[in-house]
Amino acid sequence: MDILLTHGRSARTRSFHLEAWQIVLMSLLAFLLMLVLAGAVYHLIFMKAVRENWPVIGDLVRLIAKDEFAARDKFLRENLDAMAHKVGEMQAKMVKLDAVGSRVAGLAGLKPEDLKAMESAVAASASASAAEPLAQPASAPSRPASGTTSMIGAVSAQGGPYIPTDAPSFDFLNQLMDRMDEVADHRSDVFTLAESRLLEKKLEALVLPSSAPVIGPIGSGFGFRVDPLTGRSALHTGLDFPAHIGTPIRAAAGGVVISTLTVPSYGQMVEIDHGNRLITRYAHVSEALVAPGQLIKRGQLIAKVGNTGRSTGPHLHFEVLYDGVPQDPGRFLARGEKAEAGPQHAAVAPKAAKKRKTR
Repeated sequence: MDILLTHGRSARTRSFHLEAWQIVLMSLLAFLLMLVLAGAVYHLIFMKAVRENWPVIGDLVRLIAKDEFAARDKFLRENLDAMAHKVGEMQAKMVKLDAVGSRVAGLAGLKPEDLKAMESAVAASASASAAEPLAQPASAPSRPASGTTSMIGAVSAQGGPYIPTDAPSFDFLNQLMDRMDEVADHRSDVFTLAESRLLEKKLEALVLPSSAPVIGPIGSGFGFRVDPLTGRSALHTGLDFPAHIGTPIRAAAGGVVISTLTVPSYGQMVEIDHGNRLITRYAHVSEALVAPGQLIKRGQLIAKVGNTGRSTGPHLHFEVLYDGVPQDPGRFLARGEKAEAGPQHAAVAPKAAKKRKTR
């Protein structure tokens, strides 16, 4: 292809020769340039006209792109509805957590005054949030979002953010999520405190001598009795567990061995310090399997039944001393039996309730 350029004032003519590929390349460049210019004009002029509501151009663009705007609005509305539904589900879960937290707090022995500081902090936060009204849609009824429900309160107490049935705004959902986040943090603090209290009780139970040292019946109980050697009334300061020589003796609770002495009245014995001024004594043993200073856990083998010291036959004499004063070991062992019976009763109760429902 030849192109001739002639100037009016000059008789000189210029000639250009273009190949086919050059013509195609120039056409593509021109087409791309037009696309860029069209996009720039659309975004810089027409979209600005729509956002700023220009009288003529804005109406014209909205009329042309009506379907596009409608599709975009529908997409946003569906997403907001889905978010509102999700927030509603989260609120339902928060109510369930509130009920569970109330029961757990009761089991942990938490009192209302224990949670007073946290409740006051959450109430102050809720008041600050309530001072700023939520950006609800115009069609939504005016209704305040409920505050935080107390963890230690009536079972029928209810609460939580208010979610209107109409399509909420994005800002409104964001504010609801922020409030629910504050409530969730409070629930987490309550559960952490309850866990701490339950752990304290578990640790106390581990060092409380509530496990029987020997499996079997009890011979002589704690209290006054006729002494088997003198025939006179005397105080029996522990429990006797008749058993064969060599029967395993296990620690009634965790602690530290403080002595493995042999004395005339008790024979060979083992003493364990459980802290809190509690000591257990295992007397008349044939063999001690632990050493002073050794750390012991509940149920650990510490000795074997014997017939040493002041004894009429093979048995274990078990004592519990508080601050050096003998206590009735039966009271401690009874607590252990109740603790073991508790979970079994809790497991049987739902089965019994289910049977009653099926009748």
